[in-house]
Amino acid sequence: MLTSSLAGADGSLTSKRVRLTDNDVNGMMHSLSNWGRWGKDDQLGALNLITSAKRKQAAALVKEGLSVSLAHDAIKQKSFDSPPFEHRMVETGLMADKRGAADVYSVQYHGFTVTHPDALCHVFYGDKMYNGFSKTEVTQDGAAKLSVNNIKAGIFTRGVLMDLPRLFGGDYLRGGRAIYPDDLDAWEKQAGVKVESGDAILIRTGRWARFKAEGEWDPLTNSAGVDVSCMPWLKQRDVAVLGSDLASDVMPSGVAGTAPGFLPVHLIAIAAMGVPILDNCDFETLGETAAARKRWAFLLTVAPLAVEGGTGSPVNPIATF
Repeated sequence: MLTSSLAGADGSLTSKRVRLTDNDVNGMMHSLSNWGRWGKDDQLGALNLITSAKRKQAAALVKEGLSVSLAHDAIKQKSFDSPPFEHRMVETGLMADKRGAADVYSVQYHGFTVTHPDALCHVFYGDKMYNGFSKTEVTQDGAAKLSVNNIKAGIFTRGVLMDLPRLFGGDYLRGGRAIYPDDLDAWEKQAGVKVESGDAILIRTGRWARFKAEGEWDPLTNSAGVDVSCMPWLKQRDVAVLGSDLASDVMPSGVAGTAPGFLPVHLIAIAAMGVPILDNCDFETLGETAAARKRWAFLLTVAPLAVEGGTGSPVNPIATF
């Protein structure tokens, strides 16, 4: 396993780490699996951990009534090698015969720019999806199983921000910096918040602060994120949702013998554990708001579009203090 160490002030590693292998990842697909835990027909996965009691606990965190958006503004040009968010006006104030305005959105949200959750049909493991459903359930008509429409009632739970740049004393983590289990432990100790069953953990790498300082980079080859060795930690805590300001995974993955584009955190979280992932959130304002209050836990609400067969959805997650 990995040696125990923390990072330097700039987020750089201070001791040698042992790289995991593809065999280790395959082992975790089985040892961390939630297949059958909530029945053979279950399509909610770890969202089953968000019980009525958990929702009441989350609602009780609202003290000020202050809400913060966790969505990044739509990027209307090709960026981070992802398609642009297309916004086309069809009725404007320049048209004399019109009495209002109207427009059209077109978005390919999977990628590295649009804030969205990955539904449990988004990732395959061999010929299977979460809970053993066949990948052939996903056709040109959409996903007959595990689609985003299973969570159209929304996600309403306790969110916990884990602000790793603040832990290390910087504005953002450097490209390729992996986050390890002992980093998560160190953040809990510093923040005074312990992750609990049914929580959504939101991991800030400072991606958007880095973008402001450095401009674009190749996400697949130079991005800070979670190392796959954190997955047993997440399973032990029974996390319901995993979110980050990029794609959760450190990229490249650091798993020996695998190519850029292999995302083991995505694979294990979604296909084995049934944990939906929130990609490309913007935690800059959230980080400032939480730090000012020294409050790292809050009510998190996420309401996907009700699209039967969808593999995810653009969203605007909200944190309420």
